[in-house]
Amino acid sequence: MTQSDSPLLGRRGLLAALGAAGLSASAGPAAAASRRMPLTAQTTEGPYYLDLALERADITEGLDGVPLDVRFTVCDTDGRPLPKLRVDLWHCDAQGRYSGFGEQGDDRSLSFEGKTFLRGSQRTDRDGAVAFRSVYPGWYAGRTTHIHFKVINGARAVLTSQFFLPDALSEFLYTQVSSYQRARLRDTLNSADGIALKAGTTVLGAVREERQRYVATLALVVDPAATPAIDRPPRPGGPPHGGHGGMPPDGLRMPRPRSPEGTARVRAIVPPRAEG
Repeated sequence: MTQSDSPLLGRRGLLAALGAAGLSASAGPAAAASRRMPLTAQTTEGPYYLDLALERADITEGLDGVPLDVRFTVCDTDGRPLPKLRVDLWHCDAQGRYSGFGEQGDDRSLSFEGKTFLRGSQRTDRDGAVAFRSVYPGWYAGRTTHIHFKVINGARAVLTSQFFLPDALSEFLYTQVSSYQRARLRDTLNSADGIALKAGTTVLGAVREERQRYVATLALVVDPAATPAIDRPPRPGGPPHGGHGGMPPDGLRMPRPRSPEGTARVRAIVPPRAEG
């Protein structure tokens, strides 16, 4: 990345954006105990879920990337914590690639079959809490930055969804940290991702900066007796294009979306009072 490609969003703008963007849209159970909470939105599972039951807190396997702790609290609509539920987490690496699959990367030439990085499972404690130690995810064409998760009660998946991260932080890391840098800017922001838009605010959590890492938190509100249908698209070669959770048929690849640039990009990412 050349100096002329450096981002218009500086660290001051990032910090202001994180404070102004309303990232704490999903309150924790304690704050919401006096009122019924909306169920966390279901989304497509995507084509890259693997039921490996890898019970572990640290899912990094030594990968490069900015450290990110993901902390969930699982509760019912009355805010009561739900212990002993299994929570699965999986997401792509700093360059937008998933473990366990081939034909990845911008040129589809890389294979990570047999790998298990950035995948893990844990059981909620008596407070309904679970935490994973990971790295901030990268991006791939047609999707905004996201983390997949699943809540399982016994043999039933009661919630399958995706956690969306703030555009301002993603933009800052993708342009400033070498392990995330690419030849082009990411093409899809939260405001243009069909899955994120449909899911709404229940999958926007809070992100804060701590010593040597970021921490992302979200309350997962579930019906422990639910039996929702799971949107499970077929598993093609590489990450999905177009934000629809699957790939177009062979020979019909969708063109890459056009990404806003310059001041238009800053306006799309940062609330007006946070620019600078």
